[in-house]
Amino acid sequence: MNETAHDPIADTRRWLEKAVIGLNLCPFAKAVYVKEQVRFVLSDATTPEALLEQLAEELLLLRDTPAEQTDTTLIVHPQVLTDFLDYNDFLDNADAAVEALDLQGVLQVASFHPHYQFAGTAPDDASNYTNRAPWPTLHLLREDSVERAVAAFPDPDVIVERNIATLDKLGVEGWNRLLAGE
Repeated sequence: MNETAHDPIADTRRWLEKAVIGLNLCPFAKAVYVKEQVRFVLSDATTPEALLEQLAEELLLLRDTPAEQTDTTLIVHPQVLTDFLDYNDFLDNADAAVEALDLQGVLQVASFHPHYQFAGTAPDDASNYTNRAPWPTLHLLREDSVERAVAAFPDPDVIVERNIATLDKLGVEGWNRLLAGE
């Protein structure tokens, strides 16, 4: 995808609706989405440093905003860290920002990227698609919301296994059609 032909926020909403919620990849996403508690931020950062600054601002904003208003934030950053290895390296900086802001145990950063690849997997391995979004995205989550959601789910480890089976069945072509809105 290129940013002149697509709206990164619209693409991310479609991914959230069709893949994350539609395929039930995250059984906790629907509740906050339908209650409009997901904040979508389109970053104009063009350097990792600018993105890190924006990440810190969004972490503080989420900390200071009631969960009933905004429970989670997706920072979509189409102009920086488009290379997955650079993105993956940046995640250490994201975790350091959480620590520097004294937010460990309060907020966490989850990662999504169009070329996400878990260590030891082939690029087209279905398990990688569990963390693939149309654009590089940092997902800010409240630890207490994650704990409540996991506690309410009888066996959270089943989610990963089910997701891999779902994506194996869907295949890469099916995934691409789904994100294209077909």
